Amino acid sequence: MADPFAVTNQPPPLDGVNFFTADASLRDALTPYGDLANDAKLTSIGALAGSREALDQALPANQNPPVLRTHDRYGNRVDRVDFHPSWHWLMDKAVGFGLQAAPWLSDHPSAHLRRAAGFFVWGQVEPGHGCPISMTYAAVPALRADKALAEHWVPRLAAPSYNPGGSGPGALAGMGMTEKQGGSDVRANLTEAKPVGDSYRLTGHKWFCSAPQVDVFLVLAQAPGGLSCFVVPRVLEDGSRNVFALQRLKDKLGNRSNASSEVEFHGTVGHRLGDEGAGVRTIIEMVAATRLDCVLGSAGLMRRALVEATWHATHRSAFGGLLRDKPVMRNVLADLSLESAAATMLAMRLAAAVDAGEADAAFRRIALPLAKFWVCKRTPMMVAEALECLGGNGYVEESGMPLLFRESPLNSIWEGSGNVNALDVLRALQRPESLDAWLTEVGTAKGYSSHLDRAITDVLTMLADLDGIEGRARVLAARMAVVLQASLLARHAPPEIADAFIASRLGGDWSGVFGTLSPSVELPGIVDRVLVH
Repeated sequence: MADPFAVTNQPPPLDGVNFFTADASLRDALTPYGDLANDAKLTSIGALAGSREALDQALPANQNPPVLRTHDRYGNRVDRVDFHPSWHWLMDKAVGFGLQAAPWLSDHPSAHLRRAAGFFVWGQVEPGHGCPISMTYAAVPALRADKALAEHWVPRLAAPSYNPGGSGPGALAGMGMTEKQGGSDVRANLTEAKPVGDSYRLTGHKWFCSAPQVDVFLVLAQAPGGLSCFVVPRVLEDGSRNVFALQRLKDKLGNRSNASSEVEFHGTVGHRLGDEGAGVRTIIEMVAATRLDCVLGSAGLMRRALVEATWHATHRSAFGGLLRDKPVMRNVLADLSLESAAATMLAMRLAAAVDAGEADAAFRRIALPLAKFWVCKRTPMMVAEALECLGGNGYVEESGMPLLFRESPLNSIWEGSGNVNALDVLRALQRPESLDAWLTEVGTAKGYSSHLDRAITDVLTMLADLDGIEGRARVLAARMAVVLQASLLARHAPPEIADAFIASRLGGDWSGVFGTLSPSVELPGIVDRVLVH
């Protein structure tokens, strides 16, 4: 007699898969810019990321969110945030891998590309802890506006040592920009900064202060000369606590492992970074770098969702056969794979542009807001479709898919929502060199496809008529981003990937709903590339 409690037709646990070496699309994206396909460090990150040890840390970190301790038992303010051990495990690994500020002091020829690939892979384990890692990475280019401050902080931020509480050589950075009355309009900030000797005293309230437990923050405040940027340490040089009153932690839709807070300053010590009145110009270097990580993080979420959907469909049967062999499911998986491959390709191109420095500055100026707008916008739709591939199993917390889904809208909001980035595209286009950089990049694939050539012409037609262009900023940004992705795939991806993406996204042979690729698309080959062993 058969055991009525025996479990059958369920996929095995997803572990023992190297998240780096199994990702053919990531290797495609890295190959044009650096010899990283067999990189030992990335291989080790991928092995740990796909291990049961790492995957077992993700859910506890999210199921046990951080807790704010404002006072000790005697009534003294401590303003401490306590985290679950899984958070610290994840952070220790990320810092040990050098995913924070290490590339800025590295002599590796592709240091930022290598770090981007590692951030992309490791973030697939649990995305929430990527926030302080990302801000630490992004703080360095802004800190370089002041030689003394950079010499003091950058070596600590780059150290591969995780020291919660500041008890060691390593340090992490955060940011405080937005306020209740302003949001993205940071020039409406009311926090005041008064000069006192060699420093300033800040008074005011920040509506969103990311990662309030870290060691140093870049903060915007109104100085006598206008909105300025300040470096605010948690601990002063004499070892005493800076005034940093945490009011509450945000109860967020997702990103639950990470702490986001409201903070008040009451005579808080800050050191000016850059000139008075140049706060936005100074901190924009940090914003640009965090926008890169928004693209990387969203592309990583896409990839992890795709892997989960493909793994499930590969091991579960229905209606007489494996799900992945059913034509309609295979179409969905192939379509999701195209979206993921395009996002990955664009993300790595942006990281390579950081390695290129000033030579690629104009390209970064236009491509960052384009990619931030489009890739981050596409992520919730793709993750939702991947979750649906698991059916009811995907709606259950244990699957990990709800974690990915709750996280999926975040990067489109952080560091400027869709409208802000679409408008930043228009601002970038006011510089002729930005449009020239985009045209040069996409033009290298000219002639590959009539659909691609026509799409480039369509963009130029839109730009020729600037009347009312602000109202169409999203249309323009979306089109430019997809054309850029198509160009990159045409040059660096296998033909079956590039052709299917271009035909569907630019050729009109696609409904916009995942799983509606043309019957002429070679679906099995695309799906087979998702997990390469």
